[in-house]
Amino acid sequence: QLVQSGGGLVQSGGSLRLACAAEGFALDIYDVGWFRQAPGKEREGVSYISHKNGETHYVESVKGRFTVSRDRDKNSVYLQMDSVKPEDDAIYYCAAPAFKDLDYLTYGDPANYEYWGQGTRVIVSS
Repeated sequence: QLVQSGGGLVQSGGSLRLACAAEGFALDIYDVGWFRQAPGKEREGVSYISHKNGETHYVESVKGRFTVSRDRDKNSVYLQMDSVKPEDDAIYYCAAPAFKDLDYLTYGDPANYEYWGQGTRVIVSS
């Protein structure tokens, strides 16, 4: 399973780091995507990191502010959120696809993922 941590309250302009740890399997052989869902909105693909070459992708609205990374020793993937904006307020999920590799065209579709974290709430105060 994927276990998330690191959410909470952050001021606009501040920083927060979300963590996604795998329990029971080696996360380093899986691509990992980060999604978010704000109230009344669809789940949106935010970022992705490839297990093969570390390639990363970001939705346009977070480029230059968010950074996805992987720590193989800790069996975890992280989403560093800097210069946070009110529109980043959402529940954030990490996810991994089963036995498939994704790319910049497919990472943003939730249907491509079989394993999901429990979600972590990020609240941005202005």
